[in-house]
Amino acid sequence: MALQDTRLPRRLAAILQADVVGYSRMMEEDEAGTLARLRALRHDFIDPTIGAYHGRVVKLIGDGALVEFPSVVEAVSCAIVIQQGMSERNQDSPMDRRIEFRIGINLGDVLVAGDDIYGDGVNVAARLEGLAEPGAIWISEAVHTAIGNKLPLEFDDLGSRDVKNIRQPVRAYRVRLKPGAVLQPAAVDAAPVSSGAYLKRRPLPVVAGSIVVVVTVLAMLAWHQPWIAREEPASIARMAHALPEIPSIAVLPFSNMSGDPAEEYFADGLTENIITSLSQTPKLFVIARNSAFTYKGRPVRVQQVAEELGIRYVLEGSYQRSGDQVRVHAQFIDALAGHHLWAKRFDVVMSDIFTLQDQVTQKIVAALRIQLTEQERKRLARRFTDSYEAFDYFLRGQALYSRFTNEDNARSRVMFEAATDLDPLFAWAYGSIALTHVEDYRAGWSDRPDWSAEQSVKYAEKALALNDTLPQTQFVRGFVYLQIERRFEDAGIHAKTAIALDPNAADSHALLGTILSYLGQLDESVRLIQKAIRLNPHAPARYFLTQGRSLFFRGDYEQAIPLLLEAVNRNPAYLLSHIYLAAAYVQIGSIDEASWESAEITTLAPEFSVDTWLKTQPIKIPSQAKLLIENLRKAGLP
Repeated sequence: MALQDTRLPRRLAAILQADVVGYSRMMEEDEAGTLARLRALRHDFIDPTIGAYHGRVVKLIGDGALVEFPSVVEAVSCAIVIQQGMSERNQDSPMDRRIEFRIGINLGDVLVAGDDIYGDGVNVAARLEGLAEPGAIWISEAVHTAIGNKLPLEFDDLGSRDVKNIRQPVRAYRVRLKPGAVLQPAAVDAAPVSSGAYLKRRPLPVVAGSIVVVVTVLAMLAWHQPWIAREEPASIARMAHALPEIPSIAVLPFSNMSGDPAEEYFADGLTENIITSLSQTPKLFVIARNSAFTYKGRPVRVQQVAEELGIRYVLEGSYQRSGDQVRVHAQFIDALAGHHLWAKRFDVVMSDIFTLQDQVTQKIVAALRIQLTEQERKRLARRFTDSYEAFDYFLRGQALYSRFTNEDNARSRVMFEAATDLDPLFAWAYGSIALTHVEDYRAGWSDRPDWSAEQSVKYAEKALALNDTLPQTQFVRGFVYLQIERRFEDAGIHAKTAIALDPNAADSHALLGTILSYLGQLDESVRLIQKAIRLNPHAPARYFLTQGRSLFFRGDYEQAIPLLLEAVNRNPAYLLSHIYLAAAYVQIGSIDEASWESAEITTLAPEFSVDTWLKTQPIKIPSQAKLLIENLRKAGLP
């Protein structure tokens, strides 16, 4: 059978990127007036000009928009006309009120993912724009060659430039009209074509490929005028889960636009901390980090995210760091209505990163018109540390810990310890150290398991002593009570407290569901795991294992089996799922299936024996242990 080719298709495209010069300054000085002028500019000039040159708005990206054209000539012509028009409009304006663009254009190979495009062809245009002066157009050598003498232009050869994250130097040219030449604007009675409609509308054939133009002002205007920036609306009928009654939101992983893969941890950490802040208000339904991060690095539409997760609102954005400077673009989208509620560019120094997080969460709450109590407001603005250096080490540790390998677990602990060295009051970092010791103990990575168990208790207690108002420290203490000390009731108290402090904490719901399963409170256990899965639709295998185990002990064997199979599908190497699945098959008389699972168990754990395994499990109720022993022996396990 032939293998399916999953590679993304490519095409030749020309890309133009533009940026509004001094936008942040203008917004700070006169936000309302700036937005009004930009809105009028788009309505009266930018949109009609793009439409006149048969442009197709592909998508909004960062603080720009992708617009596709049928030829290089039309793309460059459009850029010239825009710059000419802006020069005329700025003649009678004071210097501090002029709206000017920098523009960079490239022609190159791009990857095509649905309606989206990626690749160095796009990146080079961005670098050229960054080099251009206000009011100027810089083009690459490929564009220079393609244009030739088709337009009355002059070119200043700017030589080869080394640009960030592009291997080869880029030869650049500054382009302008020849003295006395006039480039007549095309008829401006057309609006830009929306995404997906281009093939039906374009009147000219494409010879060398499509021309794509990134015009920053379009996205900026669209963000501040939600009726402009439209997405295909999500459908409630197609949603995989029932839409919550309260506002529901998914925060997608921020794209790392720094050009340095080493910055990935910070972009992820910024996303995770926004999720953590939002989830602590009971007036929001917030999708868990695990499910949100399944979309990392994937070209997905907001509509798809909303329908797969069963939510209404989506926050997405990008992160870019250069030295001590941080730029974050964020846009908040109502997926059901199909438009942006707001979008904003945040420029801060690294030491103000906490303020940036506060601004993002506060804008979301304001857009949804949520009335917070004073206590909820304090939780939303809570800072886990005042040291951004400690925070940086903490984020590095989180990225390593999430990989769940022996080496990365040890490396994450070093990072968490560095964070506590810089801030001895950083409670969450101490709790994270405790979790690394639990993983060493549970996974058999420690050559001193008793010492690892002691360390996990020590650091969990320290974290709680430093700050018992954090859901994270409550969760860690409950987790250690269950996994290390087998103190079920005490573990349950801390898990309940964690949920009270963070009602959207999927792992806390799953922890409490696990505890109650061992305590025999099976109905409540099933309910809690169902809530955990709703908060975390792309949940890990252990959620489904716990729910299947509770149903097994409740006697609902046929209901338990699909959940246990789901746990196996999500993690085929997860031994517990096979063990409970074998026992459940015995109970319904499917001995062949039970024997097959037994073979899987002995393959995964050649030294497995029922008695030895049972001693490692936190099973408190004798009748549960007895039921397991009988069924596993009938399944053929030693």
